[in-house]
Amino acid sequence: MTTTTATSSHHLSPAFPGRAPWGTANKLRAWQQGAMEKYIQEQPRDFLAVATPGAGKTTFALTLASWLLHHHVVQQITVVAPTEHLKKQWAAAAARIGIKLDPEYSAGPLSKEYDGVALTYAGVGVRPMLHRNRCEQRKTLVILDEIHHAGDSKSWGEACLEAFDPAARRLALTGTPFRSDTNPIPFVTYEEGNDGIRRSSADYTYGYGNALGDGVVRPVIFLSYSGNMRWRTKAGDEIAARLGEPMTKDAISQAWRTALDPRGDWMPNVLRAADQRLTEVRKSIPDAGGLVIASDQDSARAYAKLIREITGTRATLVLSDEAASSERIDEFSESTDRWMVAVRMVSEGVDVPRLAVGVYATTISTPLFFAQAVGRFVRSRRRGETASVFLPTIPSLLGFASEMEVERDHVLDKPKKAGEDEDPYAESEKELAEAEKQQDEDTGEQDMLPFEALESDAVFDRVLYNAAEFGMQAHPGSEEEQDYLGIPGLLEPDQVQLLLQKRQARQIAHSRKKPDTEADLLELPAERRPVVSHKELLELRKQLNTMVGAYVHQSGKPHGVIHTELRRVCGGPPSAEATAGQIRERIKKVQEWATRMR
Repeated sequence: MTTTTATSSHHLSPAFPGRAPWGTANKLRAWQQGAMEKYIQEQPRDFLAVATPGAGKTTFALTLASWLLHHHVVQQITVVAPTEHLKKQWAAAAARIGIKLDPEYSAGPLSKEYDGVALTYAGVGVRPMLHRNRCEQRKTLVILDEIHHAGDSKSWGEACLEAFDPAARRLALTGTPFRSDTNPIPFVTYEEGNDGIRRSSADYTYGYGNALGDGVVRPVIFLSYSGNMRWRTKAGDEIAARLGEPMTKDAISQAWRTALDPRGDWMPNVLRAADQRLTEVRKSIPDAGGLVIASDQDSARAYAKLIREITGTRATLVLSDEAASSERIDEFSESTDRWMVAVRMVSEGVDVPRLAVGVYATTISTPLFFAQAVGRFVRSRRRGETASVFLPTIPSLLGFASEMEVERDHVLDKPKKAGEDEDPYAESEKELAEAEKQQDEDTGEQDMLPFEALESDAVFDRVLYNAAEFGMQAHPGSEEEQDYLGIPGLLEPDQVQLLLQKRQARQIAHSRKKPDTEADLLELPAERRPVVSHKELLELRKQLNTMVGAYVHQSGKPHGVIHTELRRVCGGPPSAEATAGQIRERIKKVQEWATRMR
């Protein structure tokens, strides 16, 4: 199957309606027109359109549905969406262009006043034969919104295959066609590449890079915050670390959870900075809103309380996928209120075009969820609008942020040799853990305690924009931080880049004038402060394991004894939880011991 990719050189210029995200545009954008032309020319039974969040997938789908109904290619429409809220949004959008969908349909004959139904994937999973019968009785166009959700569980995928196999036409839509797993997505074609890996093949692709060039989506400025974290592990160890420094996966996860704890100082400082950014954006976009994406309901409530303390105004709280929550989202969308706090449900598809500032306050670390979350802020209503997303300095998140313009496909096969572990150092890590357990009474032998975040602070770390990094570290509330929070809310993409370069140059010049004794933060530009990956940390741990192994032969002492002694002398937790700095210190110490024995 051939993939067509839209570019800004298409023969039609994109439309910029004042507010036309849900089927209300009276003029199609270039990519929508191009996808329509391709579909009408080829008349396929299955069609996969991949378009970046905010590009207008719904407008395209409903325009195509209207064309197919008008030309009697199909007689009814079935829309399948991920959530109850989106199901109702589809029905409302369809009604605006004269297509009536019943979002409350459950069983039995459909009222003649309707052109079709709007369902959820979970609903299809419950009664697949009901929907199969409907497809068999009348020629049906099935629109599968964010179709990657059909691969969320084996039962959902099987239900979709069973229910919609007889459909006359199937239109699959997604803004993020990739998944973290290898569950096949129904009605998606996979093609094998030269490497033997099967990847999803789209019929039409309109990526974020294309949309940004066309002015269809906003450029995203990512503001990353570091800081010192201290927590107590389940084993009872107290650990201190700084966000962004090399750590094990477990330590990164625990430091991340500590940062997001509303009782520490990190979240209040980041929320305060995000609110200042929102104030700046509202100077040029008066109705701009902010969204905090929380991990759970307790955290969401606590963040809403913090926002009220910071701003003096109430935040809209969205806790679950219930009718009242849908109403709250709609009310917020139509208002000029400043902040909404939500748990997950606003991460995908929910249409609040005025959202311009976000705080990523969840520990979900998949590229799929990150792309969906950022997609809530990129919908452009007029040229020059920018989006700002605040992040903790977590290597995976900064990696996702720098790859915003990368187009991905869903990979059905993982490149993995028989018997080979995905982590090339996993065996070394297992050996190291076993060696430490032999003599280290502190690792896992005592009663396990609950994880406890003890304290956190926040430090402005860097700005990421267009795969480049800017800025030096700065304290919250400082003039240096304000420089980046005060970037105008209306700028063309190249103006954003130029302004960030100027702000960084000014920050560097100011730093050089200060006496060295006043430099309490690492005063290097972001590009010279790489956030070290887990792979690099594994290299350090492998180096320590090698050094200890060599010293075993030299000293005659067991591995476990040496690791226990290194912990006693150097301090810190077991190597599996140690930071890069702690591991380097142990490498230096064991080298020192080996030198003395020569």
